[in-house]
Amino acid sequence: MDPRLLDILVCPLCKGPLKYDKDAQELLCNGDRLAYPIRDGIPIMWADEARDLNAPTAQEK
Repeated sequence: MDPRLLDILVCPLCKGPLKYDKDAQELLCNGDRLAYPIRDGIPIMWADEARDLNAPTAQEK
């Protein structure tokens, strides 16, 4: 992920900063508790594509 791109990308919902999770290939918004996927090096910044960080994982169920 290009660091220059990270400097200009914000959460599309709250306009807050995003944090890059290299292992999960996601951009994390702590304010909205959402994780936006990165596919083939392209951030997918649609709220309906984001993963809810508050939702239980398969291991937690």
